[in-house]
Amino acid sequence: MRLGFGLVTVQHHPDDPRTDVELYREAIEIAVELESAGFDSIWTSEHHFVDDGYLPAQLPLLAAMAARTERIRLGTGVLLAPMFDPLRLAEDAVVVDLISGGRLDLGLGIGWREEEFDGFGISMRERGSRLEGHLAVLRQAWSDGTVTGDGRHFAYPGLRVTPKPAQPDGPPIWLGAGAEAAVRRAGRLADGYLAGPASPEGMARRRGWVREAAEAAGRDPDAARIGLYRPTFVWRDGDAWNTVRDAAWYMDWKYGDMETARGKQAGERPPPMPAEDEERLRRQTTFGTPEEVVAQLRAYANVLGDDGLYVARAHFPGLDPEIAAASRRLLASEVLPHVTSRT
Repeated sequence: MRLGFGLVTVQHHPDDPRTDVELYREAIEIAVELESAGFDSIWTSEHHFVDDGYLPAQLPLLAAMAARTERIRLGTGVLLAPMFDPLRLAEDAVVVDLISGGRLDLGLGIGWREEEFDGFGISMRERGSRLEGHLAVLRQAWSDGTVTGDGRHFAYPGLRVTPKPAQPDGPPIWLGAGAEAAVRRAGRLADGYLAGPASPEGMARRRGWVREAAEAAGRDPDAARIGLYRPTFVWRDGDAWNTVRDAAWYMDWKYGDMETARGKQAGERPPPMPAEDEERLRRQTTFGTPEEVVAQLRAYANVLGDDGLYVARAHFPGLDPEIAAASRRLLASEVLPHVTSRT
């Protein structure tokens, strides 16, 4: 399979003394480092109006990464499509694809935070159909024809979008999803499916849904790519879990916190981790020595196949930068060569 890195969110942990300028500069340098190490891709993620500065604009950051790299693919994991005008999104994606020489992967999702939908004036009830409308507009914009819209949410007067992407037919579109119907949407409409931290057994089941939906839609089920992102931490000097535990908890806790803390000021730290949350988080995280992580990743490789994608979610806000860098080096030198189909 292919090994990616992410999800770069550039969150500003309350205990991190660095400035936002320094954090964004580090994110770009990480992309350069990963390309040199042979990673397949680097993936970002977005949310809006979050007190710790969770990355709100992925494409500008990916454009900066594209300008500093030559080979590594650049992915949005995922961009919250309902918050965007699809025509403007099509143009912005083209520019990143051209700057990168055809290395953009456009991952899209429907979103789940009421605050974001309220902020952008979008109905949550329409998010699924709006996502499908985005796909229609993006395909039209990147083709040789004109953009007329999806016939429901978006209407345009036969516009011709220029320039065209570097990649024929445009950047591959991935859909992030968890529910069965949404996973099947990916098989029906998208180029790839990107899951959250599922087990190998869960990924096998979802892969089946994608293939069934693709075949039912008259598409080649073998053409649909399958991937997932999963918290991943490699460590040799001492207990891996205890080393990453607090940073992993902050990242996990923040998702629940951002769902309820509308308009909150920055600086709040998570409460002590309950035992049941720690047990769940350990199950959802790939961690250990390089040999232990390789063994865990091979289970995913058996499900995902040579063209499948495992995104090691190894960017932990609040983790000591030196520890984070050392873990990335271990991931690159002692894990990547043993699990990937391309180095």
